[in-house]
Amino acid sequence: MPERPKDDLGPPLVHGEPILRAAGVSMRFGGLTALSEVSFALARAEIIGLIGPNGAGKTTLFNCLTGLYTPTSGSVTLRGLPLPQDPARVTERGVARTFQNIRLFPSMTAQENVLVGRHVRMKQGPLSSLLHGRAFRRSEAEAAGRAAELLEFVGLSRFSEELARNLPYGDQRRLEIARALATDPAVLLLDEPTAGMNAQETEATRQLVFAIRRLGISVVVIEHDTKFIFGLCDRVVVLVRGEVLVQGRPGEVRGDPRVVEAYLGTPPEQVGGGRRG
Repeated sequence: MPERPKDDLGPPLVHGEPILRAAGVSMRFGGLTALSEVSFALARAEIIGLIGPNGAGKTTLFNCLTGLYTPTSGSVTLRGLPLPQDPARVTERGVARTFQNIRLFPSMTAQENVLVGRHVRMKQGPLSSLLHGRAFRRSEAEAAGRAAELLEFVGLSRFSEELARNLPYGDQRRLEIARALATDPAVLLLDEPTAGMNAQETEATRQLVFAIRRLGISVVVIEHDTKFIFGLCDRVVVLVRGEVLVQGRPGEVRGDPRVVEAYLGTPPEQVGGGRRG
């Protein structure tokens, strides 16, 4: 699997205090342990890939990072402060996500879907909203302008007035990303953004994630397409049965025999001669 082209590498990893940190995160549902002592740190403008077999706990970890689940133990911090256990407040603090199964409003236009995401940054008071006063009109105009910018950013300007349900599948994925970006996140979590895409759509998504990183936004990506992950990410975290098996740069992770065994279910020496580069 190829490494990322050097001209796509972007800025170096940021040293110092990470923007997002998961420390010893465990999640148990009755007698089932979905996550066990998961720890990783995300730097500003860094892209981390989160991979692992089905049932490894990847989406459960996302749910802990976004306040949907309260970890049984451990902590999640953003800019050094604990994240609230409330998805709306987590979004306000600067963490946005997309979902494995697209969750758009199908009977709204593309622009209206983005405006839903923008609502968290609209600060007009109830009286202004009720009376449609000057502050309300200014806020609405600013939100509409931002929505137009984001639709252009993800390549959907021509579909701004199209109902979400009428968009091609790949465009619906991009629209969901635009809606997440409308919240002005510092951290964007993407849950299988290329699922069901063809090769051309997958490459377009890769370039979009690079463009998002150039905005200074940190990204964590869950994806089963390991070729996509190894060609995209600064670092990769491998989860197996709710635990971190290995984490490191793509070349290190790809060549780790434990990763080969986790994915193929066979000791690596039996599937091609041990460690692979």
